[in-house]
Amino acid sequence: MPPGATPPPGTTAPPAEEEQKQSGGNFLTQCGPQILMLAVMFGIFYFLLIRPQQKKAKEHQELLRALKKGDRVVTNGGIFGTITGIDDRIAVIEISEKVRIKVLRSQVAGKADSSLESLNNR
Repeated sequence: MPPGATPPPGTTAPPAEEEQKQSGGNFLTQCGPQILMLAVMFGIFYFLLIRPQQKKAKEHQELLRALKKGDRVVTNGGIFGTITGIDDRIAVIEISEKVRIKVLRSQVAGKADSSLESLNNR
């Protein structure tokens, strides 16, 4: 019997579960496209935001491990200097002749290159 049709007189209406099968379908056919779209959006989010950030953090950790005495560096605060001492947590940076500061090793942004230092000398 087609959905929505009335049964002939003297017969009973079809059970509720038969009507549900005819009109509704199961959970995956109703919500499948939305779940698929959500999975695609998460995949795009992962590859455009999360993965590049993890790669950048890994490169920064490798840079911090490779720091040694005599390296020219710049801190996250924009201070240029030369490492005169370094241990597991703290780096001693000489920023001017006989002027040394202690900074957390994690606050070293990177090695200073010549283009950045020319800006500092103005």
